[in-house]
Amino acid sequence: MTCIATFFSHFGAIRFKRCCDSLGYRAVLMPVPRNLSSSCGTCVRYEGSAACPGGSFSDEVEQAVEVLETGYRRFYQAEES
Repeated sequence: MTCIATFFSHFGAIRFKRCCDSLGYRAVLMPVPRNLSSSCGTCVRYEGSAACPGGSFSDEVEQAVEVLETGYRRFYQAEES
């Protein structure tokens, strides 16, 4: 499963990537794709067996989507967004 998480801050994106790395998820920091909006403009594209590394998203995550051939499927949206 390939997913993208967007964040409220660059710091949140960096912390999430480090969490992915420590759990064995392949992850990379990158600019947010045009079809997705983000507060900080930085996202983490990650691959793994579960949609959420660590079991639950932190308050720093704005949204998370699964990457599909035809676009994206959102499976998490922060309440503040």
